Amino acid sequence: MTRSTPTKPQANPGAKPRVIHPWPLRLTHWLNAVAVVMMIGSGWQIYDASPIFGFTFPPLITIGGWLGAAIAWHLAMMWLLVVNGLIYFLWSATTGHFRKIFPLSPRAFWHDLTAALTFNLKHEPGVYNAVQKLLYFGVLCAGVVIVLSGLAIWKPVQLWFLTDALGGFVIARYVHFFAMAAIAGFLFIHLLLVAMVPKVLPPMITGGRIEP
Repeated sequence: MTRSTPTKPQANPGAKPRVIHPWPLRLTHWLNAVAVVMMIGSGWQIYDASPIFGFTFPPLITIGGWLGAAIAWHLAMMWLLVVNGLIYFLWSATTGHFRKIFPLSPRAFWHDLTAALTFNLKHEPGVYNAVQKLLYFGVLCAGVVIVLSGLAIWKPVQLWFLTDALGGFVIARYVHFFAMAAIAGFLFIHLLLVAMVPKVLPPMITGGRIEP
């Protein structure tokens, strides 16, 4: 009697390819990118008008040209960031997208960080590794802090309770600056990772497909 060998399961011919990045995620991602870059550039112009440290930013990398225009750009992009951020949070909460970021364990982070530093980190389309999870969680927290501290600086009288909670107007400026620095650092690392793994960029533009 001959022994039959198990056959490899066949893919469902009727199954449709899965989109890696749905359009709401792509849209909010790129709108956030525009808003954040514009806010950082205009924020540097505003900072230069009243520095809190012993340096200023070169005019070439600021946006607005002068204080009034920089404030106008900053406020316009603030509303884009807030509205777009709320849409992202609602979409992520209702679709389960946040499950891609949580849970996050220190052991998994250390494992993936070591693999990334030795260029041995494998990338699966649509799956976040532990390093990405921590970066995304961190930038989400920094985004909340920068909005709250920005409101405290913008309306210190009307929102006195928020300004007081942050330690006063001067301390709120420091909080706002360091939150900006955290977001700028995230952007640098994010672009560096994209440069290291360029195949992740096209799906964020087209959506990408994973065959069933």
